[in-house]
Amino acid sequence: MLDWLERAGNKLPDPVVLFAGVSVAVAMLSAVLAALEWAVPHPSKDEAVAVVNLLSPDMLRRMWTDAVKNFGAFPPLASVLVAVMGIGVAEKTGLVGAVLGRAVASVPPRWLTAAMLFVGANGAIASDASFVVLVPLGATLWAQAGRHPLAGLAIAYAAVSGGYGANLLVTALDPLLAGLTDAAAKLVDPSVKVAATCNWFFNIASVFLVTGVGAWVAPSVEARFGPWHSREARAEGHDPALRPALISGLVTAVALVLVATFVIRGDSWAPVYDSMVILVATAAFVPGVVYGVVNGKIRSSNDAMRVVAEAASGMGAYIVLAFAAAQFVAWFNWSNLGIVLAVKGAAVVQSLGLPSTLLLALFVLLSGVLNVLVASASAKWAFMAPLFVPMLMLLGVDPATTQAAYRVGDAVTNVLTPLMPYMPIVLVAARRYVPEAGMGTVLAAQVPFAVAWGITWTAMLLGWHAMGWPLGLG
Repeated sequence: MLDWLERAGNKLPDPVVLFAGVSVAVAMLSAVLAALEWAVPHPSKDEAVAVVNLLSPDMLRRMWTDAVKNFGAFPPLASVLVAVMGIGVAEKTGLVGAVLGRAVASVPPRWLTAAMLFVGANGAIASDASFVVLVPLGATLWAQAGRHPLAGLAIAYAAVSGGYGANLLVTALDPLLAGLTDAAAKLVDPSVKVAATCNWFFNIASVFLVTGVGAWVAPSVEARFGPWHSREARAEGHDPALRPALISGLVTAVALVLVATFVIRGDSWAPVYDSMVILVATAAFVPGVVYGVVNGKIRSSNDAMRVVAEAASGMGAYIVLAFAAAQFVAWFNWSNLGIVLAVKGAAVVQSLGLPSTLLLALFVLLSGVLNVLVASASAKWAFMAPLFVPMLMLLGVDPATTQAAYRVGDAVTNVLTPLMPYMPIVLVAARRYVPEAGMGTVLAAQVPFAVAWGITWTAMLLGWHAMGWPLGLG
């Protein structure tokens, strides 16, 4: 079945064409539903929300006038480019390869998969940078170990994207989602307060579930790729540049922690979360430059800027994809299709009169299905929370539990959506080793992870809910 899925997936058009096609489909659907006068009451305002016809003269004009603005406002674009400029220096000067060579020697082969899954499941600490760093890193690390690099890439991508609903620490996503949940809960009970740590305990347990279940599934995924005759240069012998680079990296990390704590933080940790990408880029840039200076690859500021430019030059395909993806996101938001379909879906679910446990399971499924169309966790929750949080509260489900169910569904299908904004990064990294690799190659390898996590993660949530255990603090 996975072989068939891989062949079918590889026949899909390029992601740019895919986004363009979906955008056209959204425009046509909006015209049809607007003609049918589809409208729903807004869940948090005393007004009606109707589907907007994107093919009307005003909206067609807006598609042209706002195209550049949509591109500039596309959230992942700047994050990816900044992260690549910092991390790319460490890669181009050879620091990444040197560190990986030592890492392969220090990590027992049987623990390599579990280690990648564990680190990836906590990748949301670094926000968008985790996709840019860990996914290509997984491929390189596996190749260094003499294992198929696409297996390492698939495992790293599954861990980072599937593990986005898990973490040992509170990440930037937690206060963002909790704020939306809190506002939605107040529609029913103004005294309710939903803290950013409301899912913390469950998120911690989820890290170990993602790691354990992922490690159980990974060998079957890796077996599909077969053997690999490594062509990666292994780091051997004494490397005089590595020690100074690592020392500079440690000093930089300590300095950045102090800056984040005493300069950036202010009254809350939110500014630190917003600065995470530039912090990660700086933490990689400084030791990368030191490594290049010591080994002779960087002899002047001109050499340093050349290395930065080389690192950024490989992102051309991603920039083109980001333009198409930005138009899709904007058009979908303009059409009001998201909120209208969500309200109608909520009405259908509510009419079923099902017990809360089964409703939670169905909500996980709904969240996963919507995630295939809209990859942004915060964007989906912005229009889902006002609908489902009050509805489930009236059925006796705590807002924190509803939010946790949303995050499980969102995380599980992150690995399956071809509309993931970071898919071009995955494909570029895969084609470095296997030029004919396509989207089907990546998605087929993610199906076992998605199925296994979907079943076990949902079961853990339902069991947690049945036992009445607190999901977090506050």
